[in-house]
Amino acid sequence: MNLLFIADPLDSFKTYKDSTFAMMSQAQARGHQVFACEVNTLHWKQGQKVSAQVLALELTPQGPHWYKVKGNPTGNIQALDQFDAVLMRKDPPFDSEFFYATHLLSQATREGAKIFNNAQALREHPEKLAILEFPQFISPTLVTRNAQDIKDFHQEHQDIILKPLDGMGGTGIFRVPANGLNLGAIIETLNRYGEQTVMVQKFIPQIKDGDKRVLLIGGEVVPFCLARIPQGGEVRGNLAAGGKGVAQELSPRDLEIAQTLAPILLKRGLMLVGLDIIGDCLTEINVTSPTGFQEITQQKGFNVAEMYIKAIENLQPHW
Repeated sequence: MNLLFIADPLDSFKTYKDSTFAMMSQAQARGHQVFACEVNTLHWKQGQKVSAQVLALELTPQGPHWYKVKGNPTGNIQALDQFDAVLMRKDPPFDSEFFYATHLLSQATREGAKIFNNAQALREHPEKLAILEFPQFISPTLVTRNAQDIKDFHQEHQDIILKPLDGMGGTGIFRVPANGLNLGAIIETLNRYGEQTVMVQKFIPQIKDGDKRVLLIGGEVVPFCLARIPQGGEVRGNLAAGGKGVAQELSPRDLEIAQTLAPILLKRGLMLVGLDIIGDCLTEINVTSPTGFQEITQQKGFNVAEMYIKAIENLQPHW
């Protein structure tokens, strides 16, 4: 197959931990041709199809650099429907430009392109708000712009977490314990005096054991998760915030949540999903560019990238 990865700039990859790199490596190892483009090269013109500036790649693990470009070093303009699958791997944030890109990808889908994750599903599953569909699995949660609502929620639950809806990698997350210290200032910072919506949740003490990333691939559950364990005085387990990643087996509750959501999300075109679970509670549903492949593979010997590429292969006969 010819597989196109829409990704961040190739030279920005940290190949020792990058999940997109792991996907590309496994695709090449299984005999597929790897292509790449950046989201800012996507374009559409009346009378033509959604296209991008595409590079044909050869991964070179033994070379001085991790890849080389085959053919034209600046790439060629190619329509997305010319590829067997297009894998959207642009990292968050889900900003306006990402949003516009999903509309171009929806147009490409109408033109016959096979895109994973499905562009409409990307738009309809904001990673923090998507959990609201599954209240049976989440901790006490409030979504609001109203400062007094947040103060009342704190009064009820005493120890709370506040976070912006557009944050990534643990940025902008605050914990306010029972003493309420700085709650007013934190609310003002996050909700901008009522102009921005905030998510507030009851603090889950089990964060000390890790914020678990559970991966769903092709409607199946990866049998190991990556627990991101906070270090030092941090309350955040995110690897980007200094958390330590420890691969481990799923708990019965992890499996219950994952097996419930997996078939539902797959039907919506979400081939790859990263569930975040703290203790027994679902905290996020990550659909833009879930990671954790390499850490699980390195620590547990389970080849997550192989499972993903096989899932793409298994879908092809049904297209």
